[in-house]
Amino acid sequence: MRYLQRSIVLLGVFLLLASGAGAEELTVQVRNGQLRQSPSFLGKIVAEVSYGDTVGVMAERGDWVQVRGGGKLGWIHSSALTDEELELAAGDKDAASAASSDELALAGKGFNSDVEAEFKARNEDIDFTWVDRIEKIIITPEQMRAFLDYGEVTPPAGGGQ
Repeated sequence: MRYLQRSIVLLGVFLLLASGAGAEELTVQVRNGQLRQSPSFLGKIVAEVSYGDTVGVMAERGDWVQVRGGGKLGWIHSSALTDEELELAAGDKDAASAASSDELALAGKGFNSDVEAEFKARNEDIDFTWVDRIEKIIITPEQMRAFLDYGEVTPPAGGGQ
C-alpha cells in the first residue's frame, strides 16, 4: 500500500512540474518594464525587466499578464510584451530605440509624435513651457500610493486605467 501512495505522490509531482514546462513565453518589447505586485499601474514594483528579456506567462487578467521573469513573479501590462521574436545584436540600436512603457501606453491611446506635431501646428499660439516642465516631474509609485491613501481613493480593480 505504501508503494502505491508513494507512486501516486510522485506521479502528482511529475504532472505538476510537466504542466509548468509548457507555459507560454513572451518577450519584453519595452526598454524598461516593471513587474508589479498587483495587476495595476499603481501596484508595487517587485522587479524590472528589460528589452529582449523572456518571461513565462503564469496567468492573465484583462490587459494584464502575470509572468515569471528574472526569478520574480509579477504583473505587467500586455502592451509591454510580444510573442514575436526580437532581433538582438551586440551594439544594435534596437534597445536604445525601443519604446518605453509610458510611450506604449500613450500610443495605445492614439497619441504619438505625429499627433503632437499636428496639434502644435494647429495651435501655434499655445505656450507649451509648463507642459514641458510638468513632463519632467517624476512621481514614484510610492508617492502615488501615499497620495491616494491620503485622499482615501481606492483605484478600481485592474489598475484604474
